[in-house]
Parts: sequence; C-alpha cells; structure tokens
Amino acid sequence: MYCVKCGVRLQEGVKACPLCGTPVWCPEAGERAPAAPTYSDRYPEYSRQKRLTVMASLTVTLLAAMIACFTIAMNTTGRMGWSFYVIAGTSAFYFVFLLPFWFRRPHPMIFVPVSFVSICLLLLAISAYTGGRWFLSFAFPLTAILAVLTIGAVALFRYVKKGTIFITGGLLIALGGSCMLAELFQHLTFHTPLFTWSLYAASVFCLFGGFLILAGIVRPLREHLERKFFI
Repeated sequence: MYCVKCGVRLQEGVKACPLCGTPVWCPEAGERAPAAPTYSDRYPEYSRQKRLTVMASLTVTLLAAMIACFTIAMNTTGRMGWSFYVIAGTSAFYFVFLLPFWFRRPHPMIFVPVSFVSICLLLLAISAYTGGRWFLSFAFPLTAILAVLTIGAVALFRYVKKGTIFITGGLLIALGGSCMLAELFQHLTFHTPLFTWSLYAASVFCLFGGFLILAGIVRPLREHLERKFFI
C-alpha cells in the first residue's frame, strides 16, 4: 500500500502518511471499521466494601481474643496477670499495622507518628504495670529519637526528589549518633557501662553514611551507584 500523494510505501494499519500527513485511502477496501481492542478499557473498581468487611472482622476477632484472655486470667489467677501483656501488645499491633488499612490511601505522615505514639503508650503501660522507673529516663527518649528519625526519613524521601544518596548518608550518621544516645540513656537508667557496644554501631553507621555522602560529591562514583542500585 502506497500514499496517494507522495507515493511512500505505508505499513499496514496506519491512518496517515508519515511523510506528508495525507490520510490513507484504499479504494478497493473502502472505509474499514477500526478493530475492536483486545483488552478492557475499564479499570477494576476498588472494592472498599470488601476491605471494610475484612477489617471489621479482624477487629472483632482481636477484641474477642483480648476479652477471652482477660476472662481466662481472672478465672485462673484472680488478677489480670499475663493477659495485660496480651491486651496491651495486641492493641499496639492493631494501631501500628491494621489501623491504616481502614483508609484507602493512608498518609504516612499521619500514621507513622500514630504508630510511635502507640508504641510509646505500650511501653508506658508496661512500665506502670510492672512498677518500673525506666520509662521517662530510657523508653520515652529512645522512642522519641526513633520517631524523629523515621518521620524525617519518610518526609525527605517523600517530598525531596533529588539527593537520595545524601539523605541516606545523613540518616545513617544520625542513626549512629542515636545508638550512642541510647546507650547513654541505658547507663543513666540501669547503671550499665557507658559507651561499649554503641561505639561499634556508631562507627559502622557513620562509615557507611560518610561513604554515601562522599559518593554523592564524587560524580563518577555517584553515577555508578545510581546505575547499580537504581537510585
């Protein structure tokens, strides 16, 4: 088949000449109806009702399990006992892992802080139940540090489009410093030796973080890592 204007040979199925733009016309075949697509042009509908039904079933199941554990503990020992840890742990698990599935598109900048608040409340409940004095001096500051690092990492990777290598390197260095702070809080709370394991962890994290920052500065190395790890 050839173009009726410029004579260019045409491929089967084209609607216009790629050289002069003349519409393709074949007098023998006449006007042919376009071929029907072999796939559906409709996207599958999002089953919100199905997701809500599954979440409601899981919620009822976990609630029934917590009530059953509490009832068994009260009937056998006369006090809450071990069922407290089951109830507290299950509640924290629900808020951290299951609560976001109630929403179609859970926003990480909302549910990451909610997850850390749930963990913090769990540690506070355990500390109060056991009569420990380690929450304010150890658990709370350590959870707060991890929350700041995690929220910062999520925000940076979500909203900053460039500089992934620099962001990752800086986060690794910050994580190394957090290890030293964690051992400092451990020393103040439990009177353990100061700066034993944290120095090794901080050295490793800072070494890798410094390497990534250096790789971000040196262009050939940065381009090699970007091709290697698709970053």
